[in-house]
Amino acid sequence: MPDWSIISRHVKETTGESLQLGSASSVGGGCINAAYTLDADSRQFFVKINTASGLPMFEAEAEGLTEIAESQSIRVPEPFCFGVAGGDAYLVMEKLTLCGRGNPARLGENLAAMHRVTRNKDGKPLFGWHRDNTIGSTPQINNTEQDWVKFWSEYRLGYQLKLAVKQGAGNSLAKKGELLREKLDVFFTDYQPEASLLHGDLWSGNFAYSQDGQPVIFDPAVYYGDRETDLAMTELFGGFSSDFYAAYRNSYPLDSGYTVRKTVYNLYHILNHYNLFGVGYLSQATGMIDRLLSECS
Repeated sequence: MPDWSIISRHVKETTGESLQLGSASSVGGGCINAAYTLDADSRQFFVKINTASGLPMFEAEAEGLTEIAESQSIRVPEPFCFGVAGGDAYLVMEKLTLCGRGNPARLGENLAAMHRVTRNKDGKPLFGWHRDNTIGSTPQINNTEQDWVKFWSEYRLGYQLKLAVKQGAGNSLAKKGELLREKLDVFFTDYQPEASLLHGDLWSGNFAYSQDGQPVIFDPAVYYGDRETDLAMTELFGGFSSDFYAAYRNSYPLDSGYTVRKTVYNLYHILNHYNLFGVGYLSQATGMIDRLLSECS
């Protein structure tokens, strides 16, 4: 069990409030972290727990939430503090009352506003972030680059392909994957993305609505990159309405090449699912690579 006395003391120090902290109750649903609701007077906190080695993951998540909050584009839970209590790492956040109903068009508009927050150096986009984080429980490398194709090839597809080989994916996937990496420029001949602020792991389980219908996103894997990557992932597992897409496109139109590039981007997540969850995703990854290679001929 987490040492709640240490966590409670840290919450008091961070908030500067004289809170009477009460009991903590387990919350189900997470597959990477344990989650709890911590009662305190008339308010509650949401607490994630992992082993002590998970502290860097929580540090990066807190920084990612702060980065999104500072963009003033879309609501996220406020992170309060993180640390290690006994043998457990913890992250304490604002506890929001969330529901599945709200305004999907507002979600699309807010996401477009977030994507208009960009990062540049010497007049050129600067992709990546100031630190690595995780995609699920897999390390996500965010080394900064001004060449987007190099960034995606090396730190997204290349990294996941190496992990897949270690997992036993076989030479066929490895060879096809490397061939795709060599040809990746084909998908960017007439397209140069901005380095947009990204959620990084935007599937339907990572957004909801507050009680007043305001969109909320959480569990980010933040970095700066092509905004199409966020949009592509929203299509990977479903759960986003036509009103969401229409509002996003109306606020920030997409390049016509997105219809092909979204497979380039979702391949990263399917490879990650193979590396996390096993062989069930191998044929899907291979099929995606085959389709992309056919576009290169």
